[in-house]
Amino acid sequence: MNSATSVRMLSVLVVPLIGFLAALCVPRRRPENSRALALTMSLLAFLDALMLVAQFDRGQGGEQFSIDIPWITSPDIHFATSVNGVSLWLIVLTAFLTPLCVLVSWRSIQNRAKEFYAFLLLLEFGLIGVFLAQDLFLFYVFWEVSLVPMYFLIGIWGHDRRIYAAVKFFLYTMAGSVLMLTAIIYLYNQAHTFSYPKILDMLSRGDLSFTSGEQMLLFLAFFVAFAIKVPLFPLHTWLPDAHVEAPTAGSIMLASVMLKMGTYGIYHFCLPLFPRAAHSCAPWIAVLAIIGIIYGALVAMVQPNMKKLVAYSSVSHLGFVVLGIFSFSQMGLDGAVYQMLNHGISTGALFAIVGLLYERRHSLAIDDFGGVATVAPWLSTAFLITTLASIGLPLLNNFVGEFLVLQGTAMEHYQWTIYASIGVILSACYMLWMYQRVFYGEAGHEVRSHIPDLNPREWAAVIPLIAMMVWMGVYSQSFLPPVSKVSALVLEQSKINVTTRVQAAPPVGQEEHDQGVARGRGRPPHLSVLAEAANAR
Repeated sequence: MNSATSVRMLSVLVVPLIGFLAALCVPRRRPENSRALALTMSLLAFLDALMLVAQFDRGQGGEQFSIDIPWITSPDIHFATSVNGVSLWLIVLTAFLTPLCVLVSWRSIQNRAKEFYAFLLLLEFGLIGVFLAQDLFLFYVFWEVSLVPMYFLIGIWGHDRRIYAAVKFFLYTMAGSVLMLTAIIYLYNQAHTFSYPKILDMLSRGDLSFTSGEQMLLFLAFFVAFAIKVPLFPLHTWLPDAHVEAPTAGSIMLASVMLKMGTYGIYHFCLPLFPRAAHSCAPWIAVLAIIGIIYGALVAMVQPNMKKLVAYSSVSHLGFVVLGIFSFSQMGLDGAVYQMLNHGISTGALFAIVGLLYERRHSLAIDDFGGVATVAPWLSTAFLITTLASIGLPLLNNFVGEFLVLQGTAMEHYQWTIYASIGVILSACYMLWMYQRVFYGEAGHEVRSHIPDLNPREWAAVIPLIAMMVWMGVYSQSFLPPVSKVSALVLEQSKINVTTRVQAAPPVGQEEHDQGVARGRGRPPHLSVLAEAANAR
């Protein structure tokens, strides 16, 4: 790795941290300076993320831009970071949404603006660190760092029950974190390293192994921590409270990025480290995911509060992600990752526009609106496009992710797909019904007098989100190839059906056949081989 790439890799992580420290030095009496600083630093981090995309080798499935710097001698802890085809897009998503959060909060945050923007930049630093970390101890440090700013964002700038929501959010997540830390310490005692690549290499060579009981307990310790963060039913009860009480920027970052820490953790850690346990637990995890899909949609349908409705829609949509991961199929894994990104864009846009409505009407109750399309047609149009993306309309982003998840799941477990498809139908019901009640009908006096249309600053926040919904829906191949290579590698590391699928290919000579199987074990299977094998089956 050349020095320029190394600097770029560190820059995308360090710039938000520098912005956090600089924001603390801004005088409290000059909130406009805090806003300008936060916007500038977050835009710089986004530009660094785009440069990372430009320099990323899409033909490679492994880790790139690796940095490994010794940090603590005993125990052996390194500042080890790298990027792959999945973490790359999650970093870009984080860096893309942070400046939009600054724009959305420009007028709504007047009290303690200095601290608010400082915590927002610290949150960006923690989230990017989670997706970069390749040392398990470093991963845990960034995991915990990201909790602190979100706790304060909810607890200080939230609504009436903000303290209750912040404490509940923190306690739930900390409970899972303790289990994960216990598992990380046990892994270190067995492997004598926190290096994630080294542990994977030891497992593949047989230098490190676990009994079935050990693997199950370790898997559950990691999985519960990640499932709380997703959140997976029935560990989801903290999410609606956190979303309803959080400020708009907090809701956007929580739904769009923080929840992906859980799904990314399952994808990146649970499957490669503990494949046998993952296979064993897949049926009941899939059942919980399907329950979450249907339950989240049904509860969203009866919500009188817009934010709570969108929060329960997240429970439903992220159920698709978990289902795709545990389908153990190439298409299912690709769809799960793509749905992470889709959810980050579309649900982030929903929370942003709901926040703009709250700024105008100072209410989140659906019954307090009606007829908004009459007085704010452009605002209504933006919300309609976001609503259609959320329910999976073709040519918009969510359609691609949901289709891949359902198709990948159907290849392995057709019954799971039938039940999960109910959630797609229900999502159209609750989202369109909410849109009808909020934007159609006769506009009352309060709506006419308090809800103006979008202003230029708000357009600057909304247009990029809409553009991404269309781009990801029309040209998914600009994102999927790097994701597919990582998914193939995860399947190989997990030893999932690779040999079986290669053997199902058209007959060849015995020697060539043996060489093909050996190659399948030594590197990620090519997507065309998987497709041919699936057809042969």
